[in-house]
Amino acid sequence: MAKNKTAFVCNDCGADFSKWQGQCTECGAWNTLSEVRLGASATKSTARRSQGYAGALSQKPTLLADVDLAELPRLSSGLEEFDRVLGGGFVPGSVVLIGGHPGAGKSTVLLQTLCRLAETYPALYVTGEESLQQVAMRAQRLHLPMGKLQMLSATDVEAIIVAAEESKPKIMVVDSIQVMHQSEISSAPGSVSQVRECAAELTRFAKQSGTVLIMVGHVTKDGSLAGPKVLEHIIDCSIMLEGSHDSRFRTLRGTKNRFGAVNELGVFAMTEQGLKEVSNPSAIFLQRSDEVSSGSVVMATWEGTRPLLVEIQALVDSSNLGNPRRVAVGLEQNRLAMLLAILHRHGGLMVGDQDVFVNVVGGVKIMETSADLALLLALVSSFRDRPLATDLVVFGEVGLAGEIRPVPSGQERLREAGKHGFKRAIVPLNNVPKEKIKGIDIVGVKNLSQALAAIGAD
Repeated sequence: MAKNKTAFVCNDCGADFSKWQGQCTECGAWNTLSEVRLGASATKSTARRSQGYAGALSQKPTLLADVDLAELPRLSSGLEEFDRVLGGGFVPGSVVLIGGHPGAGKSTVLLQTLCRLAETYPALYVTGEESLQQVAMRAQRLHLPMGKLQMLSATDVEAIIVAAEESKPKIMVVDSIQVMHQSEISSAPGSVSQVRECAAELTRFAKQSGTVLIMVGHVTKDGSLAGPKVLEHIIDCSIMLEGSHDSRFRTLRGTKNRFGAVNELGVFAMTEQGLKEVSNPSAIFLQRSDEVSSGSVVMATWEGTRPLLVEIQALVDSSNLGNPRRVAVGLEQNRLAMLLAILHRHGGLMVGDQDVFVNVVGGVKIMETSADLALLLALVSSFRDRPLATDLVVFGEVGLAGEIRPVPSGQERLREAGKHGFKRAIVPLNNVPKEKIKGIDIVGVKNLSQALAAIGAD
């Protein structure tokens, strides 16, 4: 019997090594190498790949100018928010990876999508974690059309590809990639080698057949997709479904998209009939109480291709600890520390002996720097105990010298604020539009001192 060969693969970057070592020399990560056993002989899957490679070797290079630029027709998911995150719908032959915490609604939204698409296109739903009866019960509870969707309960990638070659679906879901396995690999399902090879085999089938492939992925404790980092490189679109268990709202965010905008955000509400799209997300994040309180301000952020109004809350309180706490929910912790230093140096406010807590209402995560000015004004409002006007909207980036820098799509943000009844805006001076926007008074500021003067806190 031939001896099985062994390799070591980095879980973060996917680099291969012949022997184990503490640090990956490719990405610099420590203790990320896992042992992978390589099969000694070729199996039917290897033979199929060899046939595919032989066909590819017979092809000749093509001039870039001769490439057909005809746009491929996209398949609409039936949910506008889902299509927005995808960039307009599913592209034939594309591979989409959707991840999220258990119970976030990944299987629900994909079952809704495939049941609707199956009415027009042949669709296949492959489940490896649930039985067919469980999936059918969920579809019946959600009142979904069940007459045309093809179902398959399997975890063997070879069996899945054979079934897909026979049924020839336009779109296929694999739930989930962590439970799939190949018989030629001796490691357990969910290991680095199994996840990588199964994903590569399914991706190869999708590209060759023009099938839309959607893979469901688990997440780790820190919220990132589980499995080797190379998995994110071979796919076309990576989407995260986020949402806390105590909230009925879910956000679908695209972290990678070869066919659309990155960081596009779709908002859904979890109901008894499944996930329902929210057409006006700003409205649900602006459900403020009638009582005016200090430390609260509304900002206009930019998510993907549209503006979004969210409320930022700050609480500054005396600390009894030697090392005051700095807690940021929905914002970057390091940026909060930097803004507090700017506030001390250029705003004259010393909060080094204060506990500082900041939160973005609604569970939204703000990635861009346009939240800087709004966060600083909320901190000053809480520290001075001076409530800000409820019809005020703020956005702008703050530099280390205290200057207020402009942000992209300023006019679109202001128009969105005007639609929701905001009467006053504090924005960077270079974001002030040349033509006045009806119904909103815009104050342009160049530095932090002018911004503090605009709210009467200088």
